[in-house]
Amino acid sequence: MWRSLQHSARPLLAASGVRSRASQHEDTSTLGSPTGPPSTRTALGELGAALDAVRLVGAVPRLATAPRGDGHLVVDIPGWRAPEITGAPLRGYLRALGYDARGWGFGTNMGDPRRDVDRLAGRVLELVDQAGSPASLVGWSLGGVIAREVARRHPDAVRRVVTYGTPVIGGPIHTTIARAQGGGSGAGRVTRRLDAAAPIRVPLTAVFSQRDGIVSWQACIDRSTPGVEHVEVSSTHIGMGVDPDVWAIVADRLARDAA
Repeated sequence: MWRSLQHSARPLLAASGVRSRASQHEDTSTLGSPTGPPSTRTALGELGAALDAVRLVGAVPRLATAPRGDGHLVVDIPGWRAPEITGAPLRGYLRALGYDARGWGFGTNMGDPRRDVDRLAGRVLELVDQAGSPASLVGWSLGGVIAREVARRHPDAVRRVVTYGTPVIGGPIHTTIARAQGGGSGAGRVTRRLDAAAPIRVPLTAVFSQRDGIVSWQACIDRSTPGVEHVEVSSTHIGMGVDPDVWAIVADRLARDAA
């Protein structure tokens, strides 16, 4: 009976944040391919993004038990049209664990990845030179695209990349907002060429959610990077920044490098 009660309580504990809802996918061959942007119904689910933050309260005890950081530099990159402050809660958590967590330093991500890869690469190289050790990059949505390309160019300066809600297939055609803005698929073709010619060689974790109403979750599945790991969470796209499961995944992966 006790086991039965425990089993029945799991959904409630997960919904409250006490337990994690994240799950790792070792085999991505059954996850399917993107066919376009998320459905209208899924996109409307983003209106409840604020509810994802509520789980942080219940998750405090398990987040507090995350491994301590080793002090290495972690650069956080915001998503499309997102101000730098959107990553402040996660950065604050990582600093509390002992990491040197910083914003990318360029304010709002205005959606020019070609320019931003160039300037972030320069900033990362400068900071890494000052620190004397490689940095980890954490990117949300388009921020993850930028993080991936900086790591591709400068693998010696980047120790790990964690992305969440980041499209790696098809460019903007599998996103709600970018497609509405008239984005094309050129970025997707460029990414495919880069993946084939110069695959990313640093440890990479891709976090996705089937509740993502901005980016088609299937477009977040990376089938090109050797050794990439995929972890599924259960938050909206906007809610990922305050999803305790995302925080726990980032903390766990950064600690692996410290170990």
